[in-house]
Amino acid sequence: MSYIDASSPILVTGATGYVAGWLVKKLLEQGHTVHAAVRNPGNEQKLAHLNQMAAQSPGQIKYFKSDLLQEGSYKEAMEGCQLVYHTASPFTSKYKNPQTELIDPAVKGTANVLQTANQTPSVKRVVVTSSCAAIYTDAIDCKNAPNGELTEEVWNTTSSLDYQPYSYSKTMAEKKAWEMANAQNQWDLVTVNPAFVMGPMLNPKATTSESFNILKQMGDGTMKAGVPKMGLGLVDVRDVADAHLQAGLNEAAKGRYITVGHNTDFLEMGLALQDKFGKDYPIPKKALPKWLLMIVGPFANKLFTRKFIRNNVNVEWKANNSKIQNELGISFMPMQKTMEDSFQILVDNGIFKK
Repeated sequence: MSYIDASSPILVTGATGYVAGWLVKKLLEQGHTVHAAVRNPGNEQKLAHLNQMAAQSPGQIKYFKSDLLQEGSYKEAMEGCQLVYHTASPFTSKYKNPQTELIDPAVKGTANVLQTANQTPSVKRVVVTSSCAAIYTDAIDCKNAPNGELTEEVWNTTSSLDYQPYSYSKTMAEKKAWEMANAQNQWDLVTVNPAFVMGPMLNPKATTSESFNILKQMGDGTMKAGVPKMGLGLVDVRDVADAHLQAGLNEAAKGRYITVGHNTDFLEMGLALQDKFGKDYPIPKKALPKWLLMIVGPFANKLFTRKFIRNNVNVEWKANNSKIQNELGISFMPMQKTMEDSFQILVDNGIFKK
């Protein structure tokens, strides 16, 4: 821990985000001063949960206006920081132009933050929130990986601007980060690569994320007839925040870290909710047949192309998480706890109409 001066502030970009909220909470609880880079420091409603956390912690929070696509907009926020967390990046499946809405903010935003790090002499380490999407596109990529599982050595080579552009944006952004890290020797880079993130939100207004859309459909009857048995990795947001904490503060942290608690699928995730919520909500109990999805999928959802269904439904997803366990000491919450805690947030916020 000695390489970071405990009194120096720590920058978190995209501080109002889902993962960032838990990271900020943990940093404040440890007594750190957090420089929170946000789009609009004047939006008190969006910052209320962060202010509340700061009021209950020994740490302090200071806000700085910043924009992913505006050069130099992180300069003031980064001043005096030895550790920088770059968590800000778009995550949506609703876009019209993938280049301007996904690729540009991810790649140019990363370059913008790292360029500022190059110009800020105090910076010793940058932790970038990447994704398993920078490692794979479809579940079938696991099967095609060495030993049939994803590791930190694997890079996504199957996404493009036309197919799974979100995965493509994460791949391009992380590649840009490593290219810039390798071109200098002032700071070192560590990336955290989570799979599908679930778990309770600290910001009660933010139950509109992609993760929660799927959870909502599991409880509102949309998936009552069944759920696609789609292979994916699952990780609790609290574990992802711990991974970030260790990636930044543990001097020995290096390279990429696959951050996945469970190799699973949508059916297993739904079944994990049965004990607590199955009596009161139409939680899916069975898998939809693949042949049926091949027929109706493309009509129901533009992302559910036949290629996507073929490559992900009834295909096992497998990643090796031994590096993060061995090097950073991260252990992962049981899937049932993650799913129940997530679903409870939606119940508490009146998302389901009784």
